[in-house]
Amino acid sequence: MTLTILKGDRVPIKIWAGLGALESEAIDQLKNVAKLPWVHSHVAAMPDVHAGIGATVGSVIAMKGAVAPAAVGVDIGCGMAAVRSSITASRLPDSLHDLRMAVERAIPVGFHEHASPVSWIPAKVLFAGFKDLDPRTRGLESKAMRQLGTLGSGNHFIELCLDEDQRVWVMLHSGSRNIGKELAEAHIAKAKQLPCNAHLPDRNLAVFLEGSPEFDAYQHDLFWAQAYARENRAVMLHLFKTVLAGFFPEITFDQAITCHHNYVAAEEHFGERVFVTRKGAIRARKDDMGIIPGSMGTKSYIVRGLGEADSFESASHGAGRRMSRSKAKKTFSAADVLSQTKNVECRKDTGVIDELPGAYKDIDEVMENQRDLVEAVHTLKQVMCVKG
Repeated sequence: MTLTILKGDRVPIKIWAGLGALESEAIDQLKNVAKLPWVHSHVAAMPDVHAGIGATVGSVIAMKGAVAPAAVGVDIGCGMAAVRSSITASRLPDSLHDLRMAVERAIPVGFHEHASPVSWIPAKVLFAGFKDLDPRTRGLESKAMRQLGTLGSGNHFIELCLDEDQRVWVMLHSGSRNIGKELAEAHIAKAKQLPCNAHLPDRNLAVFLEGSPEFDAYQHDLFWAQAYARENRAVMLHLFKTVLAGFFPEITFDQAITCHHNYVAAEEHFGERVFVTRKGAIRARKDDMGIIPGSMGTKSYIVRGLGEADSFESASHGAGRRMSRSKAKKTFSAADVLSQTKNVECRKDTGVIDELPGAYKDIDEVMENQRDLVEAVHTLKQVMCVKG
């Protein structure tokens, strides 16, 4: 492992990577967080850390009596789900094109949504509380219902993978879709107007103070969006498994592994009750099961947490970007799409050029740097990848 400790103005910054792996903007953002008066003990940065808005992606921030909504991000509850099936690679056809097309017909991707809401019992309870969300979301209930069970775009994906025993896995990555974004942006804007945030090093680190009406309203909407994201992934898993059952009638599935990686939880660390924000990080308590994906064309890992206290019992959420989307689009070509996604059934057009493996950090190096945070249980390699 590699652990770097930086001195901060108020608390230190513990980084599970060498400084050479971080861009200067990411270091500045970590130092800004370390200046906040509510931060508890230290700031933890995972090995996939890179610059975000306000706080880096790959940050774990524990605060006493406060939460920074921008440190959660606009895709509230974004996370992963994975499940092992009963079939092996020998049952797969030579071409997975028809399977990919079937998945894309069953699960809308990009800006598409279901023509009508998917029948899903937990959604009835979830949407019973829609009327209590921030007023900015009025008029969005129908859209949110139709987007439940949809992928989105960007770094979100649906994959068919093989593990070290050639067992077939289903894996996907998505979040709270448009409704989560609207809720996040509404609360971030409110936080920036509060007097307690008048003298911050970065206005994007504006907080809500525990006990205030604004804090209570954000916490309510945050937990709702986290639940929406969880059910969004559950619906997609159901739809994906239904598609696979059409191709392989005998298929069965193990219990799903799921984890958020953009969220807030009330936890106890170093003797204090704190609000832990994991922005691009998973919880990795002792024996917690988690998912750490690479990128389209590279390996992913099913992991077990080791409960490392200094990371606030956390680990990375993936490989992490090593270049921005705009830089990737300038760096790679159509030929790179073909070469970097060789042997993967996926889109081969330049619309996914900013998601190529070359735009991401080396997943094996990321895993090596967090040997004290998680242990690998399964190594997965995708054979099919659906992107928005």
